[in-house]
Amino acid sequence: MAAGEFEASGNGQPPCPYGACDGNGWILNEDGSATECRCRQPRLAKARASGVNSVLPKRYRGVSFDRPPVTEIHPGAVTVVRDWIERLDENLDQGNGLWLMGDTGTGKTTLAMLVSKEALRRDHTVAIYSMPSLLTRIRATYGAEAGEESYDQFFERLCEVDLLHIDDLGAEKQTEWVLEQLYALVNERYEREKSIVVTTNITDQGELEQQIGPRTVSRLTEMCGESVVPLFGEDARQKPQLRDG
Repeated sequence: MAAGEFEASGNGQPPCPYGACDGNGWILNEDGSATECRCRQPRLAKARASGVNSVLPKRYRGVSFDRPPVTEIHPGAVTVVRDWIERLDENLDQGNGLWLMGDTGTGKTTLAMLVSKEALRRDHTVAIYSMPSLLTRIRATYGAEAGEESYDQFFERLCEVDLLHIDDLGAEKQTEWVLEQLYALVNERYEREKSIVVTTNITDQGELEQQIGPRTVSRLTEMCGESVVPLFGEDARQKPQLRDG
């Protein structure tokens, strides 16, 4: 094992989740040979994914199907997302996507965070970004100095994580550079059969194609298939909060 493949903790190695090795990713056989433990590849994937944002925002860490605001979201949309999560491992293995679109404040981001939360719980690698913050992060790699992460390295991490979660797709200022970056990322994940979950406030296909490009819309449509979830209604953030008494 190359130095630095796993992040040490506790007794010097993270514990094996299966209790099969001492945390170094290898099982020592009686004849002196070593067999790769099944914990090794998931850990290597996590190591490769380091450098991307995989942390749920504090506001969404407690999201659950059985409490507000999810219980107040349109039940049809919740059912689609619940079904997708029930087949999460299969969906990630096949590169299936999930696309939530609709009005502001209807629960798109909350439902998307449920997906990312469950993927992280099951030990999958996840990258979570709003589209504007992702573009800012990409631009930052252009000025990378020696020893810092380059554009190619960051792009590879984005392409390799099990699930890429992009919030507010279409909220960014549209430029040729933005269209190029977005298509390159979505197309690469499409070709590698890697899953993506996206949210957008834009529901008109013509407007969406103008904002993010027809090629990107075409790829997302094929990746997400029937898992395109429309959400319409009032902005829940603007509703007055009920107070006791």
